[in-house]
Amino acid sequence: MSGLQAWYDRHLLPYLLDAACGMAPISQQRALVVPHAHGTVLEIGIGTGLNLAFYDRQKVVQLIGVDPAQQMHRLAHRRSRRSGLPVELLPIAAERLPLADASVDCVVCTYTLCSIPEPLTTLTEMRRVLRPGGKLLYAEHGLAPDHAVAQHQARLEPYWSKVAGGCHLTRNVPALLQQAGFEVKGSAAYIAWPRSLAYNFWGEAIAP
Repeated sequence: MSGLQAWYDRHLLPYLLDAACGMAPISQQRALVVPHAHGTVLEIGIGTGLNLAFYDRQKVVQLIGVDPAQQMHRLAHRRSRRSGLPVELLPIAAERLPLADASVDCVVCTYTLCSIPEPLTTLTEMRRVLRPGGKLLYAEHGLAPDHAVAQHQARLEPYWSKVAGGCHLTRNVPALLQQAGFEVKGSAAYIAWPRSLAYNFWGEAIAP
């Protein structure tokens, strides 16, 4: 990684991602899934804490957030204090979670799978730490069903990934969830414009 790229990723990218991921259409998607979290909750890719405002504090007993990008934790701590919802932040990647098997009731993952280097490994870890019947609540963007849009996503992805923190545009989220062994119950639609960035998947995936 060049010095300029490292400076961008550390000092500018967190604020750009915070602004982009806090836009109204994405916030509306968060509001569809995050309030259903309950019990001991693990949030993957908690980032700057944009989901904290959407949790139902009456349902959440414990919240653990993981994200290797420590430069984002300061904003997450600030939002935690503002929301009155304490969160234990772990500065680690999600491919290997320091949690026991079947130890959490619910996993929340929003706008994160696109940038995880090994999404299938991470999803398998989520399934491992979920109790039987536990739910992964997800809202993600990814591969569009329209051929022309999907082609444009593929052409754009190498350039987009460099400026958007490793974000991929062509991941088929339901297929990945199924490969990891989840039962998927969800929806999909374009939620904004441009369409190459706006095809979204959301719902719940149930651990066996």
